Amino acid sequence: VQLQASGGGLVQAGGSRTLSCAASVRTFSNYVMGWFRQAPEKERQFVAAITWNGGKAYYLDSVKGRFTITRDNGKNTVYLQMVSLKAEDTAVYYCAAKTGLAFAEEAGRYNYWGQGTQVTVSS
Repeated sequence: VQLQASGGGLVQAGGSRTLSCAASVRTFSNYVMGWFRQAPEKERQFVAAITWNGGKAYYLDSVKGRFTITRDNGKNTVYLQMVSLKAEDTAVYYCAAKTGLAFAEEAGRYNYWGQGTQVTVSS
């Protein structure tokens, strides 16, 4: 499984950005997909995850109401729409894939990782 994240960049506080993660995999719907982020000198942090069919999504409390995770199984792609961005959202964002149906927010439970895309929010 290969994951390619894209869409990062520089955005002003209060602005919006949508990240994409394209997966090279035979059966994308076999995986729970997640987004994590890592700010400088901080541990990798769970941001959002979505079940295999998009039926349920989970979020870090601080991004609820601002971030939305969706997936398109026909395109093997998961998205993270971010609005009302804050300076504290600045980080490298990683997409990850987890085998099985169970949701998880622990990074160690995800089997495959993308390369990360930088999001910088200027205040």
